Amino acid sequence: MRRTFLLAVLLLGATQARAEVKTKTITYSADGVTCKGYLAWDDKAQGKRPGVLVLHEWWGLNDYARKRAEQLAGMGFVAFAGDIYGEGKVTEHPDEARAMATMMRKNLKGWQDRAAAALKVLRDDEHTDPTKLAAIGYCFGGSTALQLAYTGADLAAVVTFHAAVPAPEEAQAKAIKPKLLLCHGAADPFVKDETLQEARKVFEAAKVDYEMNYYGGAEHSFTVPDIGRHNIPGLRYNAEADRRSWQDMQQLFREAFGRRK
Repeated sequence: MRRTFLLAVLLLGATQARAEVKTKTITYSADGVTCKGYLAWDDKAQGKRPGVLVLHEWWGLNDYARKRAEQLAGMGFVAFAGDIYGEGKVTEHPDEARAMATMMRKNLKGWQDRAAAALKVLRDDEHTDPTKLAAIGYCFGGSTALQLAYTGADLAAVVTFHAAVPAPEEAQAKAIKPKLLLCHGAADPFVKDETLQEARKVFEAAKVDYEMNYYGGAEHSFTVPDIGRHNIPGLRYNAEADRRSWQDMQQLFREAFGRRK
């Protein structure tokens, strides 16, 4: 019994030595507003490491985006959850979320500038390897990540989860540098397949390195475990699609960053 207890203690200590996720709120300016992002990193890791920008859903920078940043930090990345709305605005009401997201979509330059400012915070962090950057986003955040890629941002990879995929203009498509992974619920009633195919045609013409993955039976927000609290038809968590899309993201990161973790 004593040997078992000691072994458990040793294993726990080894796990803690491997990863100690630290977090802090970072205030920065973008598009004339004050933003409050959330940085997460492994304090035990040595040297600079790839950075991943996490872009929130239309609800704003909430606990879900923060937890994803912490999860990435535990995997050895530096993760920064950007604040696209500014002032840390968050809502639980779908009408308010829709209004905030619509306001940003109508201000394309401001939308892109806020994403670029968040990326700069990540790139400039002392723990980050500025040559190895990625962006991931959920729903509205996935569209934000794509808009950032359309500006020609120096990213190695972009991953979207249940996101609307605005078709870029020809010049924007040609400016895309990262590998793209678009994770889509095949039963998503909000993001229509025809809009994805429209974007696909532009990507093909510009020879963009992209992949579209469809997850059977998955509806919108399939990666968000507590999405059911909103009681909105078409929003449903799907554990298998969540797991598989996260694995697909990691595979892309291994290709983009040369990581083996």
